[in-house]
Amino acid sequence: MLRAARAVACAVRRGRRRAAAALVLCLVLAPALPPAAAAQAAPYVAAHAPYATAADGKPTVRLSAKEAGKGGTVTVTGRGWRPKALLTLLICGQNMIGGTNACANGDGRAVTTDAHGAFRRKLPVAEPPKPCPCVVHVATVTGAAADAQAPFTVAGHPVAPLPEERTGGRLAVVAQPRLTGSSNLLTWFGAPAQRELRVTVGNLGSAPARDPVFQIGTSHGVFAPQWAEQQWRGTVPAGKKAEVRLPVELPAGAHGDYLVSLKYGGKVLVEQPWGVGRPWGVTLFWVLLCVVVPTAVFRIGMAVVDRVRPHLPGRDRGRFAGRPRPGGRTHAAGRPPGAAGSGKRIRNRTARQRAGDGTGTPDDSAALPWFTPDTAPSTTTSTERPTSKGSA
Repeated sequence: MLRAARAVACAVRRGRRRAAAALVLCLVLAPALPPAAAAQAAPYVAAHAPYATAADGKPTVRLSAKEAGKGGTVTVTGRGWRPKALLTLLICGQNMIGGTNACANGDGRAVTTDAHGAFRRKLPVAEPPKPCPCVVHVATVTGAAADAQAPFTVAGHPVAPLPEERTGGRLAVVAQPRLTGSSNLLTWFGAPAQRELRVTVGNLGSAPARDPVFQIGTSHGVFAPQWAEQQWRGTVPAGKKAEVRLPVELPAGAHGDYLVSLKYGGKVLVEQPWGVGRPWGVTLFWVLLCVVVPTAVFRIGMAVVDRVRPHLPGRDRGRFAGRPRPGGRTHAAGRPPGAAGSGKRIRNRTARQRAGDGTGTPDDSAALPWFTPDTAPSTTTSTERPTSKGSA
C-alpha cells in the first residue's frame, strides 16, 4: 500500500510538471500565433474584401509582382478610386520626382474603374527614360485629381541615386493671378496666342525655395489640362513672397474659352480663365481666295479663247467701226486712198456742201484745193448788194 501511494504521488507530480511545461510553452508561443494566422488568411481576405476606400481616404494600388523584365507584364489592381473614373498607368523612373518626363509614356495603359471604384489591368513592362528606383504611377485623367503609386523594379534597367531636391519651401498663392498681354495682327491671322501669367506666391516653409519648377496646363471645354513643366529662375526666401512670371502659349488657330492652371508640388495653385477670339483673318483669306482665284481663271480662259478663235469678216467690221482699219482703209470710203471715185467729182461735191453750209473762216479759202491763184476771187471786188430804186 505504501509503495502504491508513493507511485501515485510521483505520477501526480510528473503530470503537474508536464502541465506546467505545456502551459509555459503555450504562453511563449501565444504572441506568435495570431500574426502567423493573419498572414495565412491575408490572401483570402484581400481577395474577398469589399471594394472600399483605404482607411486614410486615399486610393490604393497593388502589383502582382515586385520585379519584372522588359517585355513582361505586371497586373495592377486598385481600390478606393472614384467610380467610373478614367485612369492612366505608367512605369516611371526616379520615383517620378521629375513628373511624367521620367515615365515610359508610350507604353502606358488606360483603365476605367467600376461602380465600386476598383480596377484590374495588365501593364506591359517597359524601361523608363530615367534610371530606377522605379514606380508604377496611377493617376486620374478627368475630374478631381488623385494619384497613387507602388514601388517596382525593372530587371536589367540601370539604377542611380535620386537627385537632390532643389526646392525646400512650400509655396502658396497670396494674390489674385493675372494674364497680361494682348493679341496682334498675326494672331488675327491664326498665329499662336501668347500671354504671361503673373502670380504672387509666398513661401510658407522654413527653407528657401530655389528655382522652383511649376507645371502649367491649358484646357478647353471638358478636356483635361495638358501639363508642361516650366522652371522659374529665382529664390523665394522662407516667410517672404515674390512675383512669378511664366509664359503661356496656345496652339495655332486656337479660339474659344480656355482655362489656364498652375500646379506646384502636385497641388493646383491657380485656375485663370482666358477667352481667345476667333482668327477672322483666316476666314477673310479663304473668302478672298474663293473669289479671286475663280475670277482670275475666268479672265485667263477668256483671253486664251479670244486669241485662238478665228476672226469672221462681219465681226471685223463691227470691231473696227469708228476707227482706222488696218492697211490704210477708212470706214467712210471703204477703200484705200487713190482708188476710183476719189477724184475731182468728190472734191466739187465737198465744195458745194461747204458753200451751202456758209460756215468757215477767212483762212479756209487758202486751204481749199479747188481754187487756184488765177481763179480766186479778188479781194477788191465789192460784195455789197445794189440799193433798190428810190432808196437813198
